[in-house]
Amino acid sequence: MTQAIQKTLRDSAGMRWTALLLLALAMFCSYIFMDILSPIKDLMQETRGWDSTAFGTMQGSEVFLNVFVFFLIFAGIILDKMGVRFTAVLSAAVMLVGAIIKWYAVHENFAGSDLEMWFTNNLNYIPIFEELGVSPFYAGMPASAKFAACGFMIFGCGCEMAGITVSRGIVKWFKGREMALAMGSEMALARLGVATCMIFSPFFAKLGGEISVSRSVAFGVVLMCIALMMTIVYFFMDRKLDAQTGEAEEKDDPFKISDIGTILSDLGFWLVALLCVLYYSAIFPFQKYAVNMLQCNLTLTEPASDSFWAQPDVTIVQYIIMLVVAAAGFASNFQKKSSSKFGLLAISIVALVIYCYMGYMRQSAESIFAVFPLLAVLITPILGSYVDHKGKAASMLVLGSLLLIACHLTFAFILPLFKDSAVGGIVIAYVTILVLGSSFSLVPASLWPSVPKLVDAKVIGSAYALIFWIQNIGLWLFPLLIGKVLDKTNPGVTDPTKFDYTAPLLMLAGLGVAALILGFVLKAVDKKKGIGLEEPNIKS
Repeated sequence: MTQAIQKTLRDSAGMRWTALLLLALAMFCSYIFMDILSPIKDLMQETRGWDSTAFGTMQGSEVFLNVFVFFLIFAGIILDKMGVRFTAVLSAAVMLVGAIIKWYAVHENFAGSDLEMWFTNNLNYIPIFEELGVSPFYAGMPASAKFAACGFMIFGCGCEMAGITVSRGIVKWFKGREMALAMGSEMALARLGVATCMIFSPFFAKLGGEISVSRSVAFGVVLMCIALMMTIVYFFMDRKLDAQTGEAEEKDDPFKISDIGTILSDLGFWLVALLCVLYYSAIFPFQKYAVNMLQCNLTLTEPASDSFWAQPDVTIVQYIIMLVVAAAGFASNFQKKSSSKFGLLAISIVALVIYCYMGYMRQSAESIFAVFPLLAVLITPILGSYVDHKGKAASMLVLGSLLLIACHLTFAFILPLFKDSAVGGIVIAYVTILVLGSSFSLVPASLWPSVPKLVDAKVIGSAYALIFWIQNIGLWLFPLLIGKVLDKTNPGVTDPTKFDYTAPLLMLAGLGVAALILGFVLKAVDKKKGIGLEEPNIKS
């Protein structure tokens, strides 16, 4: 029997990590589409008439159905009953449908169509939701933003379903092994999607000297097709694993509604869930405005059209260098020889310096913010491996909160002081963005692997779904709040590069303070109840 178990796909390191790669590539594509309009917020205002409120309302709509129609809860039930492979393919298909709708909403053919007329005249008042102040639309919202919001809602259902599915899939393939390392590595690769989006969304929007925001979204739609193909390949791998092990995930110990009550009655679960919503609300909504924030707080002079730095090919070169930074830094974590490890680290650091120099020469806010995930790619596997072997997950969450607070306060008060310094401002921006990205890496490496310690194995999918649902409340609310706060604190400002971002950044720093307090509470509860959050995942 032991010999048979050793021959399963799960016991092969190569197959385990191949399964992880397929899931991570699907999430990589979804992360790109999630923020596909973020680096071109200024172009959306200029070409589609979306002010900050319209932009924020549309961005927040991604999680509307998950939060207010409880789709994420249903997604968790589907995951527990139908299994990882079915839910992975379903989530990718749903994301693709939503992506196509969003693409058509910003396409030139939508303007002047009967569909545009319908959206202009309808959805201006949604009963009950309007009274509660949570309507995904409002009177006067551009028709293209309304229709894009509809597509983004559908995409969001698939995206969050994919998120809980990937977490459950990693638990299935890596439990008892390098699970925190796997989760950290998956998020490191997926978050390269943020950098990819920041670089290529403006590239496609401005390609050929003619601005077309729909080209950027079309790029995202193609990637969602690739994500669907990745999940289909994973489907067959996962089915083979179940055939080898005799597992029947979707039929064993069926889900009961009472399981939700069991999860919700656990104090440790609530602390982790609230930490998650505070932490992610201070990061993901910020990503949607970060490029515009940099445009407003840095003095950027676009290079001359005949300059080398203004050529489209430079974008491709810069992206290749970015991949070298990520690949060399990530690979250094798995080298046993010191010479190989430090050699790859040196290559990564040199490539990062070159990348930053190119971003400075291009005077591009998008390429500056694209460094956000690069340090995370390097240190997330380190942190994951540390949690696997040494523990201290709760302590890492506290450290992450401290870094989060420091970064948002730096953006709010220090960066504007260097607005007239062409070099100083960009250097501060680069350093702060890299630190913020590294703080973000503390969450997947420490928080997500802690969930299996809090709940029974058969309801892990539902537990992740509940955490994601609570998290989604923040991801719906704060993009909307940032947009409203921007418009309220910048009355009469029509130039999208002249906004004062101090108030929104202070709001995000406040979320970090709340997360810090909860982090200390979680440490105290863990010590008192012996949950094991500070203990290693791999027992010697």
